[in-house]
Amino acid sequence: MSTHTPHQAVTALRAHPELPGGTDERFAGYGIMGTPFASGHYLALREMVASSIGPSYRTIWHRDPQGRWTIHTTTDPKVSCPRYFGAAADVRRVPSIDIAWTGESDVEVTLGDVLHWRIGLASSPATRILTAMGDMMPMRALASRSVLTAMGPMAGAVLGTGRMRLCGRTPNGPRFRATPLQVWRVATTEASHRGQDLGAPGPLDVQTALGDFWLPQRGLFFVGHASFTSPTPSAGDVVAARSEMA
Repeated sequence: MSTHTPHQAVTALRAHPELPGGTDERFAGYGIMGTPFASGHYLALREMVASSIGPSYRTIWHRDPQGRWTIHTTTDPKVSCPRYFGAAADVRRVPSIDIAWTGESDVEVTLGDVLHWRIGLASSPATRILTAMGDMMPMRALASRSVLTAMGPMAGAVLGTGRMRLCGRTPNGPRFRATPLQVWRVATTEASHRGQDLGAPGPLDVQTALGDFWLPQRGLFFVGHASFTSPTPSAGDVVAARSEMA
């Protein structure tokens, strides 16, 4: 079983960013799969250190208590998360998203004056089990839709995160496969958005999803891979239009 700390795992990924095999659009990265706040806000973070379709990038996903999503991306929306999820969110391109590791399991995320977010990570018996599975299973199995279909509900039950799917369809239409290879839980978190304290972490009243991608009801940090089928031209047009409106 991997004994890396979260910071060590990210450092190793950045040093040797390897894409999964295949012909789909593929990414290797890490981030906060999602963290809910009892106030109704929701935050997620992605840093994709390798991509088969463009440069590396960072994104922050934010949902307000009214259920409106905004995806902030550091690169062209057409080659980052809005390519697949932009139909369900406002899209904003930003100059930078800062990620600073203040300890082996502590990280601070800053988006200009918009967002300040501190996260403390920890392992648990459940995260260690899932990380061990990622270590032991061959990549061919971990990329299998049938395996991921079975793993999603099991992971959700073990982690207590509510409904979870590791494959399905995104709001823009492409199908996704998410392969978390290493997992930690968010043990502590605090954030402010445009000067407003988001309050204590806690599950949403109703679990939220973007397409078939269900956001966990407990904070999770991952290192892993993702792949997507190519969007149709009309889906790309939706991303471009939303980005221009932002």
